Amino acid sequence: MDYKLIAVDVDGTLTNSRKEITPRTRYALLEAQKQGKRVVIASGRQPMGVYPIARDLMLDRYNGYILSYNGGKIISCATDETVATKLFPREYLADIVSVLNDYNVTINTFDDKKIFSNSKVNDYTYIEQEVTHAEMIVCADFVAEVKFPFNKLLLAGEPLELDACQELLRKRYDGLLDIYKSAPYFLEIMPFGVSKGSMLPVLLDKLGVSREELIAFGDNYNDMTMIGYAGMGVAMGNAEPEVKKIANYVCETNDEDGVAKTIEQMILSKA
Repeated sequence: MDYKLIAVDVDGTLTNSRKEITPRTRYALLEAQKQGKRVVIASGRQPMGVYPIARDLMLDRYNGYILSYNGGKIISCATDETVATKLFPREYLADIVSVLNDYNVTINTFDDKKIFSNSKVNDYTYIEQEVTHAEMIVCADFVAEVKFPFNKLLLAGEPLELDACQELLRKRYDGLLDIYKSAPYFLEIMPFGVSKGSMLPVLLDKLGVSREELIAFGDNYNDMTMIGYAGMGVAMGNAEPEVKKIANYVCETNDEDGVAKTIEQMILSKA
């Protein structure tokens, strides 16, 4: 198959355990773009946390895209145009904050430049801040201070506590919101029907690319819809077991240049 679009998750996939893109991975993606392939960085991160990676991989030069907020916002790197966006239903915010009051988790949301957090900031919240390099605003009254439109909520906390939050919220908002983990210590709360896999078709339609011509890489639960949708869904060797089960192919880990080796084998060697 002549794959025309490469969708790649960031943390645990594109970057290694040190949050770095290795020279081999960068070279493989640049070579693929030189051959006319387009790259989509598909991440749960806000756009600010993805732009430096997009610039490093020259997505602006090669007409690549950023799919941020797990698909909540798609941006053209060449024009900085927002191709599609899905906003969080604000009417649920106050109830969510109230329901989570007894849990020791941070509730976070984002604008284009900052992270807004409730007062229960923990060590996991700072992980998100470190990878996005965004200023954090701690809100004494989260509902009152988050007045702007936003794309998602992110809960940060101990894995077992987030498991309890996930079970509670899924029952309460069944059919209204999508709730899934993107890391053991991160729980994503998204508008219903918004995921990497559900929003990629919007981009493919715009580009005139079929799903069979899409190869997608990921490692965590928020990558499952994307991997399941793609003509070639690739799970990293370090991926969660459930992700590997639905993938067409399991490559090496993110510390073994799994993305680069697969691109070399399935794309560059075909040129």
